[in-house]
Amino acid sequence: MSQYDATFMKAAIEVAQEAYDNLEVPVGCVFVLDNKTILAKGRNRPNETCNATRHAEMEAIDTILNEHSTTSFSNVDLYVTVEPCIMCASALRQIGIRHVYFGCGNDKFGGNGSVFNIHSDTRLDVSGSKGYESEGGYFYEEAIMLLRKFYVRENKNAPIPRKKINRILKTEIVPKNQQ
Repeated sequence: MSQYDATFMKAAIEVAQEAYDNLEVPVGCVFVLDNKTILAKGRNRPNETCNATRHAEMEAIDTILNEHSTTSFSNVDLYVTVEPCIMCASALRQIGIRHVYFGCGNDKFGGNGSVFNIHSDTRLDVSGSKGYESEGGYFYEEAIMLLRKFYVRENKNAPIPRKKINRILKTEIVPKNQQ
C-alpha cells in the first residue's frame, strides 16, 4: 500500500534544482520501492541530450530497467515535481506504476488530470495495462518557483531563443485551493 512521505518529495525537489542548475526545465523525480528505498532519480535532460523524450521520468525508468524487471513497478511510487506529461503518464501506465505524487499541475501537457486523465481512463485498460492512483499539490510552491525561475532567464538552447530582459520573477503564489 502506498503512503505519502515528504522526504521523497524533498528529494525530487533537489533533483529538479539539479536540472535547473544544468539549464534544463526544472523537473525532478524519484521512484520509491515499498515506501522506503529510492530505486532511481531522474531529471529533465532534453537540452543536454538534444532529445525531447528525455524527461525526468524516462531517465529514471531507464535506470531502473537496467537492474530490475518491469514487475517491480507494482510496488513503486513516483514522486515528481510537476505532473507527468501525456508521454510520461502513458509510460507510467504501461510499466504499472503503483502511485504518483506530484508537486504542481501541468496545464499544457498534463496526463494526470490537468489536461488528460491517462492515469485513470478505463478506455486505456488494454494489453494488461491498468490505471494508477495520482495526486498533486505536494511542495506546490517550491515546484512553481523553480519553474518561474527557469522561464524568466535566457535559454540559449531554445530553438528560437527569446530575450527576457523585461521579465520579472513573480514570487507571490496563490495557494492551490484558491485558484
